[in-house]
Amino acid sequence: MADLKSPMLIYIKGALFVVLGVFAAGILLAKAGNWQVAVLLGLSIWAFCRAYYFAFYVIEHYVDPSYKFAGLGDFAGYLLNRRLADRSK
Repeated sequence: MADLKSPMLIYIKGALFVVLGVFAAGILLAKAGNWQVAVLLGLSIWAFCRAYYFAFYVIEHYVDPSYKFAGLGDFAGYLLNRRLADRSK
């Protein structure tokens, strides 16, 4: 499959992610029906967004500018290799 290059299709893809997230959260909240689940869901979403930002922006710009990540699996491999390299010193 080729990379997506059309800006319009990229925006549509992003919008579909938002629609999917809102739909899934809405169903979850409708099934649970209490404010504690809503707060925990919001906190979970916020925390995962911050972790994603940390993995791709903070590490690349502040910790190791020479490394470019291709995905979360690549980031996990980077952390594992870095940890193994630190142990061998």
